[in-house]
Amino acid sequence: MEGDWITIPIRSIAEGIYDGPHATPKRIEDGPFFLGISSLADGRIDLSKSDRISDIDFKKWTRRVVPQPGDLVFSYETRLGQAAIIPEGLRCCLGRRMALLRPDQSRIDPRYLLYVFLGSAFQDTIRARTIHGSTVDRILLTEFPNFPITLHKDIAEQRRIAAVLGALDDRIEANRRMNRTLEQMAHALFRSRFVDFDGRDDLVESEAGPIPAGWSQHSFYEVVDVLGGGTPKRDVAEYWGGSIPWVSAKDASQNTGVFIIDTEERTTEAGIANSSACIRPAWTTVITARGTVGETVLLPEPMAYNQSCYGLRPKNEAWFRTLFLMTRNMVDLLKQQAHGAIFDTITHRTFQSIQVLWPSDVEGNQFESQITPLFDRMLINARHNRTLTTLRDALLPKLI
Repeated sequence: MEGDWITIPIRSIAEGIYDGPHATPKRIEDGPFFLGISSLADGRIDLSKSDRISDIDFKKWTRRVVPQPGDLVFSYETRLGQAAIIPEGLRCCLGRRMALLRPDQSRIDPRYLLYVFLGSAFQDTIRARTIHGSTVDRILLTEFPNFPITLHKDIAEQRRIAAVLGALDDRIEANRRMNRTLEQMAHALFRSRFVDFDGRDDLVESEAGPIPAGWSQHSFYEVVDVLGGGTPKRDVAEYWGGSIPWVSAKDASQNTGVFIIDTEERTTEAGIANSSACIRPAWTTVITARGTVGETVLLPEPMAYNQSCYGLRPKNEAWFRTLFLMTRNMVDLLKQQAHGAIFDTITHRTFQSIQVLWPSDVEGNQFESQITPLFDRMLINARHNRTLTTLRDALLPKLI
């Protein structure tokens, strides 16, 4: 009922609001997590996109606040509107452009707070109070405590609402965890077969060193078609809002799995017909070539992508899974070969300079058969998550 809801300043349900130091520590391989804006993904913390820091730096970066379970972390610059709850057992600190709200749990359930934050009403508040700068968009943390927030008065009802939405999010996260495990298995199989040559006693000498008999070395360009992207004109309304998923470098870099199922923007047939953008076939590997170089995703359905990306198609079209794993395996090498006067860029010349080992037809087909069940299961999970996300997003405004 209408009387069950109240609109109050967000400071009324906060024990404190904090931001992180305006600096960046040295990254290391192991240690506490350093939460940056890339750590936030669909209402959860993505640790695969989070750096680590030393215990010494951790002490410095937690002088203002040590994040604890139930705290809400959010971005106050660039990726505005993104937020997540600190889970149990996570030792972490705030990075640049990140802030933390510690909820008064006697007044508001933390998970319910997250859903209210992600709901359309509070997202509209964020957009209305966004300051558009020459380099980044931001909200003022000094003003944030005064932002109005609408919530249910009854904390028991808050928990019931959070339980309904949370059950969907928990299923989404379980599918993501399964996919991460399946992807790790696929990469381990690739390294065993293509890098370490485990169990092989038929190695022969070549320019690349010892390789399995029947294999050969090629320029990447010889075995893969490299396809460019494009962007329909932004000022033509009929080119946008259609049914064709259009992958930007941002979509690729914020993707949390192997497959990219949906995109932030969609173009139209008219947009494709009147630009350099093309609808690429399913099973195209897309790699970002500018900005965040080397982010790699697989398109399971026909899509288009922008000029900051390249599409990769194996000349043996049946080996698209192998090509995806190969591309991810050589991302570091591609980054080293990237060049540009202003920022690092992967070009056709980059791909021409890369040498790869290519198996015999028999072994290539055998490996594809071996990894196909892993990719099939990952795709089922990814599509299931798309359905669950649609359901959650439909319920969110009705419950919040």
